[in-house]
Amino acid sequence: MPGRPSASRRTVLRGAALTPVAGLGIAACSPGGGGGPAAAEPTAPVRLGAESEVAVGGAKLYREHNVVVARTASGALKAFSTICTHAGCAINKLEGTTLVCPCHGSRFDATTGEVRQSPATEALRELPVRADNGTIVAGPKA
Repeated sequence: MPGRPSASRRTVLRGAALTPVAGLGIAACSPGGGGGPAAAEPTAPVRLGAESEVAVGGAKLYREHNVVVARTASGALKAFSTICTHAGCAINKLEGTTLVCPCHGSRFDATTGEVRQSPATEALRELPVRADNGTIVAGPKA
């Protein structure tokens, strides 16, 4: 077209190189994309691991089941869904007893489920949990 410069080879190649990168943001916040709206918490009881894996005052994250289990000072087990209450992302990081959501940075207390840092405003959902012959079992009707 007259009066309109054609795209250079460099412009076309740069655009082609950036297109896949732009899609990474979508993939990171989509199911299975490493931190987006995720597979739900357990819908049936799941066997998580040895009861001895969770120290008194500590917590253990079971990413594959979207559950965190903590042990209170009295030795009781507590379990919470690790689906962030802000945008439904799967929380995949535990720092000490703080859960960190990869999508928007919400932080939760793994021992109580309470929000430590926004944007989330609601606590994590508590799940039933019990020990069965030394194995932690969590989820509905656990």
